[in-house]
Amino acid sequence: MKELNLAVVGATGAVGQEILKVIEERKVPYKSIKMLASSRSAGKKLQFMGKEYTVEETTLEVFKGVDVALFAGGPASRAFGRDVQAMGTVVIDNSSTFRLEDDVPLIIPEVNGDAAKDHQGLIASPNCSTTLLVGAINPLHRKAGIKRIILSTYQAVSGAGAAGLSELEEQTRQILNGEPIHPDVFQHQIAFNLIPHIDVWQEADYSKEETKVIHETHKILSDKDMAITVTAVRVPVMRSHAESIYLEFEEKLSPDEARDILQAAPRVVLQDAPQDNIYPMPITATGSDDIFVGRIRKDLYNDHALNMWACFDQIRKGAATNTVQILELLLEKNWI
Repeated sequence: MKELNLAVVGATGAVGQEILKVIEERKVPYKSIKMLASSRSAGKKLQFMGKEYTVEETTLEVFKGVDVALFAGGPASRAFGRDVQAMGTVVIDNSSTFRLEDDVPLIIPEVNGDAAKDHQGLIASPNCSTTLLVGAINPLHRKAGIKRIILSTYQAVSGAGAAGLSELEEQTRQILNGEPIHPDVFQHQIAFNLIPHIDVWQEADYSKEETKVIHETHKILSDKDMAITVTAVRVPVMRSHAESIYLEFEEKLSPDEARDILQAAPRVVLQDAPQDNIYPMPITATGSDDIFVGRIRKDLYNDHALNMWACFDQIRKGAATNTVQILELLLEKNWI
């Protein structure tokens, strides 16, 4: 593989830090790497691969000579993404800014990696909940054709960033000490509670998080006729998302057939022995790049439907790892 000049935008945040960790773990080749962040973080020191780096403020000028910029998400993507692309730097973006734009491929390498071949210098990584859903169902869709999905998500507080983690920790302490609660990051108390409200409300009383999953799944699978209903819920879990998934197929597919297909699928781990208390859980998925699937069972009222449960680390495969895998795909295929 060729060695490139890289930049990580948002290097001091949770996803940016995880991107750096994944680059090191996967031994991604590079000639140089820049650590970029907002003006608030400029000047900070970061340790990476045994060296100390000074964080630079994100401006257009710092991208001169950069071959690939990995955007960890947030305002920087909106402010700089297209301009950096115009400079000739390939942008791999983890935010929602460009995901649904026609000229931007939306990529999960194990699912639709070939769609990145004709990229125009900007590639998007999907929403974490979309990545979990599509990564889990795509092998089954290829076999039997999915025509309807009913999805409920159970999303960890770290999906709302470091502030979300802090709020859960602080509220838990406050409740146990009998102190009053003052929600800030979330709409209501998150400790010992569930909140069926992620992001802003949109048409038909769906949240933006829910519509993201619907539209992104349609785009990745190139199937806008697939009927998808989503309920997105924030849960008092530190890290790793889970999903309850109902799938209705064009062709009949037994639970055993589904297990065999998923067991052979890349980056999918089958954990499906409920009688032995074996099934996916956030606490065991954390730190892994795999998608864990279990509780596969026939629907009691529809011969063409299955129910299943899936879980993964949303900061790893749901964000950082998928972003780095897109870079690896471009290098491996010489698409850069």
